[in-house]
Amino acid sequence: MRLASLPASLDSFSTARLDAERLTEDHWDDLRRMDQDEWFMAELGGVRDEAGTRAYLERNLAHWAARGFGLWMLRDRDTGAVIGRALLRHLAVDGVDEVETGYGFLPDLWGRGLATEIARACVHIGRERLGLESVVGITLPTNAASQRVMRKAGLHYERDIVHAGLPHLLFRTG
Repeated sequence: MRLASLPASLDSFSTARLDAERLTEDHWDDLRRMDQDEWFMAELGGVRDEAGTRAYLERNLAHWAARGFGLWMLRDRDTGAVIGRALLRHLAVDGVDEVETGYGFLPDLWGRGLATEIARACVHIGRERLGLESVVGITLPTNAASQRVMRKAGLHYERDIVHAGLPHLLFRTG
């Protein structure tokens, strides 16, 4: 995978309704709140205990340190409240290094088009600012809502894969 030279900073960006900020240790409480929510985590591997959240935080902070991009915490532009998270992150797919986009919002915000808004922004950043040839997304076969979001964001179903021991669908741009 070829990456163009990285822009000076991807620490933050905004969409029409969201402000995205680079993950930091200060987001611990927000991550715990999300990781403990059964609905939020239903399609993301299930509720995490404190050690699971700590490992997730450390893994994503390390990605930022190594790559200059990664997981962003998402704030509602009107209220400033943290309402979700999104990412561009390296992911091995069948032994191939890919960059995936992902997103998650607190359940009371589902159905408002926020996932599509942030997924489109992440795809744009991946393609235009990072110079990626493609961006991938994965989802469980049962997650029809996420599949719709990926299609709206310009990703197309490519094939079935196994990720984390579970069947997933792989979507790709271009």
